[in-house]
Amino acid sequence: MGEGYERMIEELGRCRRVIVTTHVRPDGDAIGCCAAMVLAMRQKGIEADTLLLSHLPRKYAFVYQDTGLPHIDVEKGWPADLTFGRYDAVLVVDTGTRSQLPGVLERLEGYGGRKLVIDHHLTQEGWADARVVVKEAAAAGEIVAELLERWGVRLDASIALALYVAIVTDTGWFAFSNTRPETLRLAARLMEAGVDTDRVYQLVYQNERPARFLLQTRAQQSLELLMGDRLAVMTLRKRDFEETGANVPDTENLINLPLQIASVEVSMLITEPIDDGAVRVSLRSKGHLDVARFAERFGGGGHRRASGLRLEMPLEQARQRVIEAMVEQMS
Repeated sequence: MGEGYERMIEELGRCRRVIVTTHVRPDGDAIGCCAAMVLAMRQKGIEADTLLLSHLPRKYAFVYQDTGLPHIDVEKGWPADLTFGRYDAVLVVDTGTRSQLPGVLERLEGYGGRKLVIDHHLTQEGWADARVVVKEAAAAGEIVAELLERWGVRLDASIALALYVAIVTDTGWFAFSNTRPETLRLAARLMEAGVDTDRVYQLVYQNERPARFLLQTRAQQSLELLMGDRLAVMTLRKRDFEETGANVPDTENLINLPLQIASVEVSMLITEPIDDGAVRVSLRSKGHLDVARFAERFGGGGHRRASGLRLEMPLEQARQRVIEAMVEQMS
């Protein structure tokens, strides 16, 4: 474990310029880790930029606004002047899989710099030159915090804010089973460094648009209970987004709603792409079934209790295929 951290510190210490990126549709852990790593490297005298493959979600925009960090957004197209060749390393946080990084690895073919990964997901692929993967970590933010402490980075209020957002969003404000004693000890350190926890809670959990609630209603109305009420399936179609005015980031955490039902062991949210793209399938489990292993069958992955996959096919075909596979698995 320690060797992974020391190797990462050694790799970053050789760099003058680093670009940090994460998975498409970044969540709080992804956004917080990107910001914390950029701030830490700038503290170490390394030029660092953030590359986002999707728009910065409105609910997490305060992390970058509060810390004064700019970011590069390529969702609508890659800028002509954005070349990885000017960077000594590309650092990917909160994922280690190609499917989560559309357009990135293709542009790294022939790249002479280092490809680095910091992640906590079970599913990993072997394209990185160096990585720190701690699968028992509640959030990638925990790994980043440990890395920065070993590297001698000063824990200022800006870095503490970014790391706090990372860990509270991936633990459901410490309610999920992935919360460890180490998670709570880290949270205490971040609070001592100046995090306003009440403000973070309001911005993350009490700051939604009406469209989000309308979309949540559509998701619940689509609910199907299968396998003796053990499997919950919700489906969001393109028209649901059009008629509610919602967008893809508004689907965050909808997958967890059916888990409130006592009999439900696995929850599945199937989302039709708004524009051209793949059908997205999000999976959650109460622990009886390893949804990461299930997702890997379709080229996806994640955690034992939380994972996802993408299917390049029409919605109804994708629904039938993945539901049949899950029914077989649960049988």
